[in-house]
Amino acid sequence: MEKGKKIRLEQRHKAESDLAVAAASILARDEFVRRLHKLGKEFGVALPKGASQAVDGALTLCLERMDRIVDLDPLAGTAVVEAGVTALRGGHTHYTPAAGILPLRQVIADEVAQTRGIPVHPDQVVVVPGGKPIMFFALLAIVEAGDEVIYPNPGFPIYESMISFAGAAPVPIPLRMENDFGLDVDELAGLVTDRTRLIILNSPANPTGGVVTAEQLARVAEIALARGIPVLSDEIYSRMLYEGEFASIASIPGMAEQTIILDGFSKTYAMTGWRLGYGVMPVALAQQITKLMVNSNSCTAAFTQMAGIEALTGPQDSVDAMLREFRRRRDLVVDGLNAIPGFRCLSPKGAFYVFPNIQSTGLSSQTLADKLLYESGVAALSGTCFGAYGEGFIRFSYANSEANLRKALGRIGDVVAKSLGSSNPHNMVKATMEALRLVNSPRSVAARRSLKVSALQARRQGVDADAVEAAAREEVGGGEEDVLAGIAGGGAARAGFRGCHDAGFPMAGRWRRRPSRPWPMPYAVPGLV
Repeated sequence: MEKGKKIRLEQRHKAESDLAVAAASILARDEFVRRLHKLGKEFGVALPKGASQAVDGALTLCLERMDRIVDLDPLAGTAVVEAGVTALRGGHTHYTPAAGILPLRQVIADEVAQTRGIPVHPDQVVVVPGGKPIMFFALLAIVEAGDEVIYPNPGFPIYESMISFAGAAPVPIPLRMENDFGLDVDELAGLVTDRTRLIILNSPANPTGGVVTAEQLARVAEIALARGIPVLSDEIYSRMLYEGEFASIASIPGMAEQTIILDGFSKTYAMTGWRLGYGVMPVALAQQITKLMVNSNSCTAAFTQMAGIEALTGPQDSVDAMLREFRRRRDLVVDGLNAIPGFRCLSPKGAFYVFPNIQSTGLSSQTLADKLLYESGVAALSGTCFGAYGEGFIRFSYANSEANLRKALGRIGDVVAKSLGSSNPHNMVKATMEALRLVNSPRSVAARRSLKVSALQARRQGVDADAVEAAAREEVGGGEEDVLAGIAGGGAARAGFRGCHDAGFPMAGRWRRRPSRPWPMPYAVPGLV
């Protein structure tokens, strides 16, 4: 009897143990699934299957299927390609050390030491397939659940994605157009808490083309050094700088010991498909990153590493030529976009993207991106692909031929003019200004009708009032600005036609008050309504 009781007790304990194991497994799985759901993606242009054949004039090359990313139209240099081919034929097809072959790590150490002005040992270098592993590995090695990471927004979308997956809380530092998409260090300082474990910088930046100045970096370094916060400095566009000298936070005394430099070959040497990047960091951290490399990729392909040596040590003429070409394309695209109503585009200081403000079109970023893609075949990314602070902006890449860029600019202008029509705040402002100039002309009746029609259409099509006012302020200045500020909300005469006279627009007849209008037009011109 006792024996049977003991057996039943053991069976119950085993069943409870099995249930506990199963529950733990489910919970672990659910936690992993929860973390997986936090992973984002590097946004491409979502096209219906087969639609790529109809899209031939895009600013970017995201033209095949979903999840494609922007690529470069220049090809890797001939010497680099030959070095890769020679390596393959020479038998460089086997495993390599997880951190990368010593000859490449030495060349990288020498390059970084020369360009950043700091001593670098090969043991500080970890070679990885592309740049993303350095982001991911650094976060996995440094942060834990409940920690906070400050990152740029709008910024490369993988920052926020990987921070969330690692279990930390992403804390965005806004990059604003009024600051030339630079860094507001005072705002960053206000975001730092006792839980801040990492600060991510990207300069020159994707998607804005903005640059963090040496002065701003010095102030960030003060914060990081005082708090002992490591910095992940994404410097993948360091060679793609159109003005001034590149500045790295690692060059500031004391910062090399707590900075992870991320760089690679994709952008500078047009080696996007080769998947070759690297990180430079303190030796102790490099050893931990190497462990993560062992447990994930084993190593980076041997022949690509050999090609990387050629890229860094060979002639740099192709890099200089590519930068000159990108500068020319940048100027072409910036001028072309600024000529389109509703667009305001700063000239990027680095990288190969433009990030124009499109708020004055009255459309959301995603709506305009969709219109451009489906109505004209111009591929662009909504600013919200790069974070919440990207709303009101749109990203184009000018890593494409001049012919395609010119074609795309024409199509963008057509979409804005044709698709939006009178609902475009800029078009409405211009039409109203022209109507005001014609009020006393022989065509005054038509002019007044134009005023009324443009206002009514704006109201019916839901034009955002703030967008119209922004358009008015952008299109005109001085006295005219005061006159046209009242166009906001569709009140085409609201700003007071009295102001028109002061601005040089004599009005016909006497104006009168109509307070009972269902739509705000406090002042009216005889014959207008």
